[in-house]
Amino acid sequence: MDFDLPEFSVKDAKQRALPFAKGVFAESLTTLTIEDDGRCRAIFKKSYFALQGDNTEPSKSQWSTLKKKLKRHNRGVFVFKEVGEIVCQEGADSQCYYIDFGFYKYN
Repeated sequence: MDFDLPEFSVKDAKQRALPFAKGVFAESLTTLTIEDDGRCRAIFKKSYFALQGDNTEPSKSQWSTLKKKLKRHNRGVFVFKEVGEIVCQEGADSQCYYIDFGFYKYN
């Protein structure tokens, strides 16, 4: 099955994405990008997740909890399935995590 992505509101992304991301990630947020199609990417510090034992990366459950938290903060947000690790800032050696989201476009 091939699923189409919903349309995203570029206007809402530009107005609401930064306060939304800061509300979720607080000081862990390092970068927020907004694409021309309204897709947003929050890049945040690894310290956002409290890792248990010798785990070096967050569990599926921790990612799932984060996705639920994003949706609880704003029901009009679509959260993409793919998440991962990325360089924090260009020219930096440190690694961060990212998650993509968009604000549904209502006609």
